[in-house]
Amino acid sequence: MTDTVYHDGISDISLVIPLLPDMNLKSSSPRATFQEQVLEALGRDICSGKIRPGQLLPPEPELCSRFGFSRIVIREAIKSLAAKGLIEVTRRVGTLVLEPTRWNLFDPDIIGWRAQSAVFDPTLSRDLMEIRRIIEPAAVRMTALRASDEDRRNLRSAYMAMARAVAGKGDYVKADLSFHTIILSACGNQFVRQMQDAMAALLRVNFDVITTKPGGPAHSLPLHEALCEAIERGDADAAEQAALILIAGAEEDLRELVPARATGPRNGAPDTMPVLA
Repeated sequence: MTDTVYHDGISDISLVIPLLPDMNLKSSSPRATFQEQVLEALGRDICSGKIRPGQLLPPEPELCSRFGFSRIVIREAIKSLAAKGLIEVTRRVGTLVLEPTRWNLFDPDIIGWRAQSAVFDPTLSRDLMEIRRIIEPAAVRMTALRASDEDRRNLRSAYMAMARAVAGKGDYVKADLSFHTIILSACGNQFVRQMQDAMAALLRVNFDVITTKPGGPAHSLPLHEALCEAIERGDADAAEQAALILIAGAEEDLRELVPARATGPRNGAPDTMPVLA
């Protein structure tokens, strides 16, 4: 692997992103490291289209001034962005923002940054539901057949946490994510298990929107119970059908809650879907 080179200037100044004075690092987790704060800020800018594909990040000294952190912090953040496929650092050109086709779209950070953008993306919404239809029905079938007693107890516990949240005693989205993550883990497929973090991020996008519907969690609760009971019985057919009903309901809710009119990308940026939570 070649050493990462950080540019100090380029010949085509029109391609350089100017400093963005409205940067707000306070949205980062209070426990985030300096490097994580810079990573999140630049990642959001790229995924929202504020910094567009084909443009260059400012030189390292400008980034240090902008964020108030050392060169080491900035370099570590740049390395992380490069590892996610968002940028490419070269000696001659500088730090270039790459096209979305080069991004690691299964990276949980990228999923979150795209979802939190204010730009509407019907394609992200559509692809989210398609990946659920591709993976979840098959995963619940396998879980119904392969889940251990402990897996089934954990799934029931997650469902009960959802029920408590509907009654106003907990975080529904957190419990819902736990429920679906347990299913993915218990299916027994190493590749599906490896996708857990990405799937959890994708599901959070879905759930954050759906739970804004009045009565949405209460309506979906019996559907989750039907899925839980089918897995507990080891009934693969019933589990698959319950999952398909859940996904169909989620699709209907998304059509209702997400604006039907696509605004398209801003300034050539990738489309993104708002999270309404």
